[in-house]
Amino acid sequence: MRAMIFAAGLGTRLRPLTDNKPKALVELNGKPLLYHCIENLKRFGVTDFMVNVHHFGEQIIDYLKSNDFGVDVKISDERDFLLDTGGGLKRAFETFGGDEPVIVHNVDIFSNADIKELYDAHTASDAEATLLCSHRDSSRQLISSEDGRLRAWKNLKTGDTKGDVAVFDEPNNQLAFAGIHIINPSLLREMSGYPDKFSIIDFYLDMATSHNIKLHESTDLQLIDVGKVDALAKAGEFIEKNINH
Repeated sequence: MRAMIFAAGLGTRLRPLTDNKPKALVELNGKPLLYHCIENLKRFGVTDFMVNVHHFGEQIIDYLKSNDFGVDVKISDERDFLLDTGGGLKRAFETFGGDEPVIVHNVDIFSNADIKELYDAHTASDAEATLLCSHRDSSRQLISSEDGRLRAWKNLKTGDTKGDVAVFDEPNNQLAFAGIHIINPSLLREMSGYPDKFSIIDFYLDMATSHNIKLHESTDLQLIDVGKVDALAKAGEFIEKNINH
């Protein structure tokens, strides 16, 4: 299995910790977030990695060169221009290539998700992308029809919507995205006509009318987004209880 780790973010919510280092190298229990992410994915059988870099990108490159994780790790270099999630994935796939699905994981997400189980569910289905979601308190919600296919997006605070708004008049399910998804190369190739910079969620919403983009609901998902300094302690406790490297 192979995975793309989003590690190019500016980490503005983690300041001042990210004033002189990238978010991916902020330490948790004595190890960088990137270390924990790679080791966790390795537990589920991931052997090939792509890591995108931008903010203090040379530090991540040096870190990966000086640490042997026992797996293949490639760099997708965005130091010249931050490409957002869709653009970052598009550039990475230009290097990654291949015909196997790609697991995509945010570097600052910690969860009890069984990635192998999610991967197997994806490959056993006819979905071209599978997004891990749950019923969780979040202002941004993905909306699926009863068959689990992505149809729309809504910001509960502003009321803004994207996608097929007709779904709101039908039985639907509103779920929060976990920042973990699996995408087939067939769908990645559809990115060829997109600009360098774009959002992966906007791309999925565009594709949802003609492709099967599935929301995979987890009823027991525990998730911590290490986007703010006060979440670091909670994430550290979570790792000690749930993840043994």
